[in-house]
Amino acid sequence: MPTVSIIIPCFNEETTIRLLLTALKEQTYPREKVEIVISDGLSTDGTRDEIQDFQTENPGTNIRVVDNEKRNIPAGLNRAIEAAAGEIIVRLDAHSVPAFDYVERCVNALENDQGDNVGGVWQIQPGKNHWIARSIAIAAAHPLGVGDARYRVGGQPQLVDTVPFGSFRRDFIDRVGHFDESLLSNEDYELNVRIRNQGGRIWLDPRIKTKYFARKTFRELAQQYWRYGYWKLRMLTRYPETFRWRQLSGAFVLTWLVLGLASVWWPFARLLLLLEFVIYGSALTLAGIQAAWQHRDWTLLFGVPIAIAVMHFSWGTAFLWSFSTYVFAGKNGNK
Repeated sequence: MPTVSIIIPCFNEETTIRLLLTALKEQTYPREKVEIVISDGLSTDGTRDEIQDFQTENPGTNIRVVDNEKRNIPAGLNRAIEAAAGEIIVRLDAHSVPAFDYVERCVNALENDQGDNVGGVWQIQPGKNHWIARSIAIAAAHPLGVGDARYRVGGQPQLVDTVPFGSFRRDFIDRVGHFDESLLSNEDYELNVRIRNQGGRIWLDPRIKTKYFARKTFRELAQQYWRYGYWKLRMLTRYPETFRWRQLSGAFVLTWLVLGLASVWWPFARLLLLLEFVIYGSALTLAGIQAAWQHRDWTLLFGVPIAIAVMHFSWGTAFLWSFSTYVFAGKNGNK
């Protein structure tokens, strides 16, 4: 059996890090073959105390902590890879909880040559037990919110363009190159683009499951999707062939802006703006009705539409802002 290094970027995850470590301790893969490398961005809460307490309580679990002085995710991943000793790297997140057979299924898929980077699906959970968090968790897995992202909406085992929390052989990632530290978001997708461009395969197996805790508030959700949208433009300037239809929210926001300004002078623009509002509002309302009926929770009737709208407008506005800085300020996409 190959040795495995589980790498985890981490910053101020006091509330979830123990859930992750407990799930890793209970993995079906032999514990003596596994090390856990946590790359901590110099947390200011009790994260390191939680890790230390867990180590003390579970001396058979091999945990190492390295510093991530840059305090961003791609840098944290690279520091963890540099410190890792395993033949296979499994990338996880500090606010995720993998299924008990997660590592075993990743290793088996790699050993059976199903892909060069192997991952599974998110089972998105509320970050907190209130209606806003529940709405965000459902919106984050809804096709209207995330399009055809298979790791969020599920599907059959298949080759895909990207997976979250991938797993790969150490010699393979050394050959392809580590995570791009100039991108403060979309680092997993960028890595997968390079893998595919070099002839590699990205394999999604829905039996590989991990619980992922979504953002707890609309403000946190907006910040998350702003970051996604801003850095997606930087990705597209390097790899324009990676554009997907689900990324049209930038153009969608632009139509609202253009029609809103034009409607001051032209009645026809007001009509188009009203039509767009009715169509978009109807789609959001249907999503809310569907969620409320399926989960028997009436708060989702308005919570899910709000969450989806926050995702769309935050992503799209950030994308347009990134585009404006790129064009008008002479940015070259390598910021």
